[in-house]
Amino acid sequence: MGFLLAARSYVAAAALLCVVLPCHAKLSPRFYARTCPNVEAIVRSVMAPAVAAEPRMGASIIRLFFHDCFVNGCDASILLDDTPAFTGEKNAGANANSVRGYEVIDAIKARVEAACKATVSCADIVALAARDAVNLLRGPTWNVPLGRKDSRTATQSAANANLPGPGASAASLVLAFAAKGLSAREMTALSGAHTVGRARCALFRGRIYREPNINATFAAARRQTCPQAGGDGNLAPFDDRTPDAFDNAYYANLVARRGLLHSDQELFNGGSQDALVRKYSGNGKIFAGDFAKAMVKMGGLLPAAGTPTEVRLNCRRVN
Repeated sequence: MGFLLAARSYVAAAALLCVVLPCHAKLSPRFYARTCPNVEAIVRSVMAPAVAAEPRMGASIIRLFFHDCFVNGCDASILLDDTPAFTGEKNAGANANSVRGYEVIDAIKARVEAACKATVSCADIVALAARDAVNLLRGPTWNVPLGRKDSRTATQSAANANLPGPGASAASLVLAFAAKGLSAREMTALSGAHTVGRARCALFRGRIYREPNINATFAAARRQTCPQAGGDGNLAPFDDRTPDAFDNAYYANLVARRGLLHSDQELFNGGSQDALVRKYSGNGKIFAGDFAKAMVKMGGLLPAAGTPTEVRLNCRRVN
């Protein structure tokens, strides 16, 4: 009992210390081996039924992780509700009426807190949930380095400035990922997350009606549910062949000019990533391996030095 009390006191003290000092401890898959050894099983116990009930939720959680990490690192800032003190990321251009899955993270956090109070960060929960989402959709798995802390603030302007949009060019995508320390190859691998999930008509209307580098049959099919006016929220799968399977079909679609977003097809449009797209389209194992490694690397993006952090008790608000 004395050891447990001491351990809890240490965790609380460390969390408070991070509010004042930048906490950039080295991440490790065994970070919670002594303080919350069942955390991965707890995360999986919520993710499995959530994805089984709605496979699209898996894609949404993966996207949540991307959009968190690309704005001041993987710090769960995307989960913070707006307050009088700051306007957060939830209503940024790329997130409003688009990013979802917050309730699933809330459910995971509640179970984790019941088992290991004030120990596991929301940022680590999102990282684990994203890994499980990929795997539950029949994709690869990997060991997730843990030990992130949660930001005590969020900014909508940072989200607007850092998240690539659906109209991005290949060159701008390479630059956006390079700014995060990610290579062009890692950018192309991570873009493969669009092998699952859905997009709103408003995001691909311009492509299916105005762009020449698109398969005519594919464009006609998409136009049936995405009119030139209205229907902005109508959904279409990124991959209409295996929409809920995490496989390499996304790349085969790009080779066939069946990319849903402009930014998707930019990866195969006579540019620097064409050869890699062809390689991934013909070898799912290489794609899966590259994707897993790139997810670990992206997951290592941490908040800037001096950012106030903590382990939140409620992922939607600071302690």
